[in-house]
Amino acid sequence: MNNFRNKYRNRYYQANVTPFGTIQLHQRNPVIIALWSVAFPGFGHFLVHKFVTGFALFFWEFYINQLTQLNTAIIYSFNGNITQAKAVLNEKYIYLYIPVYLFAIWDSYRTTVDENKIHLLARRENARYPNFSVSPFEMNYLDKKKPWIALIWSMTIPSLGQLYIHRIIAAVLTLLMTMFIVINSNMIEGLHYFLLGNFPKSREVMGAQWLLYFPSIYFFGMYDSYSNAVELTKLFDWEQADFLKRNHQQENFVLHKGEKI
Repeated sequence: MNNFRNKYRNRYYQANVTPFGTIQLHQRNPVIIALWSVAFPGFGHFLVHKFVTGFALFFWEFYINQLTQLNTAIIYSFNGNITQAKAVLNEKYIYLYIPVYLFAIWDSYRTTVDENKIHLLARRENARYPNFSVSPFEMNYLDKKKPWIALIWSMTIPSLGQLYIHRIIAAVLTLLMTMFIVINSNMIEGLHYFLLGNFPKSREVMGAQWLLYFPSIYFFGMYDSYSNAVELTKLFDWEQADFLKRNHQQENFVLHKGEKI
C-alpha cells in the first residue's frame, strides 16, 4: 500500500517507493557502472536496479570462480609463481567464465546508456510518484539522507550503509556474502595473528581463494550506499519542490533568474 493514486497513465516515471527499497532513474556514468561489472559481475546491474539479472550474474561468477579456483591462480600470478598458477587453475570450466564475464560488462554499460535516456524523458514528462509505502513486512518513505553517514556505516560492516538508505535487497545480499566470505576465508583469525605480529601464521590460516572476494564486496557496499544516499536526497528535494509548486504556488507566478529586485 502506498499514498499514490494516478488518474493518468504516464509513459515514464522517475522513481517508485516500495517497502523494500526505492527504485529511481538518474544520470549515471556508464563507464563507472561497467567498471563495477569488471570488479565483480552483477555489481553493475545492482547499481542500475536490475536485481534479477544482477543476482544471476553474481552467483554465476561466484560458482564458476570456485570451480576454476581462479582467485587462487590470481594470487600465485601476482606473486610471480606462474607455474603453480597454471597447476591450480581448472581449465575444464575456465572457458565458460569468459563469455559471461564480458556479457556482464557490456550489458551493464548498455543498460546504463538506455536508462540515462529514459531518465531524460521521465524528467520531461514530470510524472508524480509515491513518496511513502507501507506493508505488513516493512515501510519506506522519502527523506533526506546523509551520504557520509552511509559511507561510515559501510566501512564498519558491509551492508549497514545500505540498510541506512533502505536498500534492503542489496543489503541482505551484501551481508550474507560478507559473512560467508569472512567465515570461509578465516579472515578474523588471520587478522588476529596479523595484529599480534605473527605474519607466517596469519598467511597460513587465511584462505586466498575466499579472501580475494572481500575487497570487491567491501568497496561496493561503500560506493553503493554513498552514491544512492546522494541521489535519494536529490529525489526527496525534487518531490518536495514539485509538491509545493503544484499545491501552493500561484499559477501566474514567474521566477526571473538573475533579475535584481
